[in-house]
Amino acid sequence: MKYHIQEDKKTSAYLQLYQQLRTDIINGVYPHGTKLPSKRILAKECGVSVITTEHSYSILCDEGYIEARERSGYFVIYRESDFLSVGESFPPAPAHVGTHHNVDTEFPFTVLAKTMRKILLDYGDDILIKSPNQGCPELQQALSSYLARSNGIEVKPEQIIIGSGAEYLYNLIVQLLGKHRVFALEDPCYDKIQKVYRACGIQYDLLKLGHDGIRTSALEHTTASVLHVTPFHSFPSNVTASASKKTEYIQWAQKRGGILIEDNYDSELTISRKAEDPIYSLAPEGTVIYLNTFSKTIAPSIRVGYMVLPENLVTKFQQKLGFYSCTVPIFEQYVLAELINNGDFERHINRIRRTRRKAKEESAHSGHIEKSRSGH
Repeated sequence: MKYHIQEDKKTSAYLQLYQQLRTDIINGVYPHGTKLPSKRILAKECGVSVITTEHSYSILCDEGYIEARERSGYFVIYRESDFLSVGESFPPAPAHVGTHHNVDTEFPFTVLAKTMRKILLDYGDDILIKSPNQGCPELQQALSSYLARSNGIEVKPEQIIIGSGAEYLYNLIVQLLGKHRVFALEDPCYDKIQKVYRACGIQYDLLKLGHDGIRTSALEHTTASVLHVTPFHSFPSNVTASASKKTEYIQWAQKRGGILIEDNYDSELTISRKAEDPIYSLAPEGTVIYLNTFSKTIAPSIRVGYMVLPENLVTKFQQKLGFYSCTVPIFEQYVLAELINNGDFERHINRIRRTRRKAKEESAHSGHIEKSRSGH
């Protein structure tokens, strides 16, 4: 039997199977256009249920590795050389994108208030002290553990820098990498990204987006050595980078000795049964700086973001920018660390994803019924 499911492993059976299939697809064991084994055959070989194999295939479909064809099965659509460059159109932006707090992502206020009271009782007047410059160790450790179990990002706590939102962190990245570099941004992209880099005096190129990420022709012609991407639900286009496109970004950075800035602000709210694979977890060490915030997952008023540096940039950051004070009050950092450590944060994320997945399934079911009726 080719695939092995370890029952004593903490990772779910469907995720184990997904990871093994994904590795084989990337390595060319299943080339582009290959039909995968049927759900029933694979389930029988692995000693798991058909539902388990269906979950694994569903994730691979969500991430652009395979596609389901009616009455035919699942076929591989991943290939490194298959990059669209012309004639793309953008899907409509989802209704939930915007600056207001949205009901479907709203973090339970009672949970937040309870956690704040707990921190006040547990820490007392320690919440009045100044935070360490890179962020408090409690939040760095909590994020390190969370990223490992949710996104496959294995990093040390000292690689995580805490700051007051993404815009502040963009400034730090410019100072860290140097203003002599040319940056490349998605076109269209979130306007504040352009404004921050322009205010920093950075020369940047705008690279046209296609249906699955930046067009290959645009990547080839830019002189940039730093590429700022939002691989999941880029705003305002709502474009999500395919698995092939993420590989292309990584190869682009490797060929140029460049750096990718992965701005993953909305990735946790995917409706897939697992979080999107960040480029950081797929790329060689030293290639990617990862950014995320709590503005979408908790509330816009929580002006807390974090970036994960490659290990080879940590010393440079400390020497060049380590004097900067952390811009997030230590009370807020303790609250976030507690929400992550006690599971409340992930329970909230999972609730949103289940709700959105159910809404999509109900919508698809309603559409199928309407289509059936119209055929009579």
